[in-house]
Amino acid sequence: MSIQQLVEAIHAAPARVVIAVTGGGSGAIGRLLQVAGASRTVLEAAVPYSPPALADWLGGPPDQACSAETARAMAMAAFLRARRLDDSRARLAGVACTASLASDRPKRGPHRAHLAVQTAAMTVARSLSLAKGARTRAQEERLVSRLILGAVAEACGVDRRLPVDLLEGEHVDESRVTAPEAWQDLLLNRVAKVPHGGPSDRAEPAPRAILSGAFNPIHAGHRRMAETARKLLGVPVDWEMPILNADKPPLDYCELARRVGQFGAEETVWLTRAGRFVEKAALFPGVTFVVGADTLRRIADLRFYAHDPGARRAALEQIAGHGGRFLVFGREWGEGFVTVDDLDLPDPLPSLCRQVPAGQFREDVSSTEIRERGEW
Repeated sequence: MSIQQLVEAIHAAPARVVIAVTGGGSGAIGRLLQVAGASRTVLEAAVPYSPPALADWLGGPPDQACSAETARAMAMAAFLRARRLDDSRARLAGVACTASLASDRPKRGPHRAHLAVQTAAMTVARSLSLAKGARTRAQEERLVSRLILGAVAEACGVDRRLPVDLLEGEHVDESRVTAPEAWQDLLLNRVAKVPHGGPSDRAEPAPRAILSGAFNPIHAGHRRMAETARKLLGVPVDWEMPILNADKPPLDYCELARRVGQFGAEETVWLTRAGRFVEKAALFPGVTFVVGADTLRRIADLRFYAHDPGARRAALEQIAGHGGRFLVFGREWGEGFVTVDDLDLPDPLPSLCRQVPAGQFREDVSSTEIRERGEW
């Protein structure tokens, strides 16, 4: 099959996509647009090449620009973009690629490409490490472009692929997660929250206390916070994980499956679309949120309120109106161990907080440090 024939089949399919590529493979966009009928398929094509552009596309900077995780997050951002651009009942998908290919200077790491497809039902990710120095930049670009066109074909339901010439030792690794219906409903904004796991004999399904986080990964500090909070409050502590966040990339199904897999079957994890605590308080009225002092500082940060003190105060008053309260654990920063009293908090936030004494809890480990050590 020729590229022309594949692209014609893509444009004939009843699907629409948003495509985002960075680092390589942009030739696939040109191939799609050169064939008549592209407007039936391509809603938007983006090349967020610089680090600020990529962070803007994702909603926050990735840990690493060229990784499978970043490709999946790019595809999810593209899917969400497709939903904003097309409110019809067409099949929608986000397709993404992040690559590190041959350039005009030697690279320390491997030449590689990570691709992802995101639909309402599934996340698919593929990774390929290329034999270093075996191809020119143009040859690597052509190969990656063919892989991207294959991903677009899959997103559109076209069961055809272009041949890809791989060298000895090269192979494409694939991961795929088909989401349960509840996760799909959450992604499509049909529901605002979905419980995962939890004891079947629990008398009161509505949570009384929640520890919210990305849990990338969960660590001993999180678990000690939850246990200490349980003893102080006298109620079970549930977990909450938003799939959308104010300054972090969105979570795809592969990432969701990986993160909820850290919890035991008896632990209740609430998956939500609530990236901000004013939204969480509305979803869970009367809940005490278990937070670190670093999270409390973010709740007070004006940048999350378009630098509008009035908007911040209104949001904090809404949290109070929903009965939201905060149990605050101190955190170690460069300036030392920081508690509520060390923070410059706007009203009415201080009145909503209860500080856990440092003598009852102190844990300085962080998820970021664990990821940087390569342990997750």
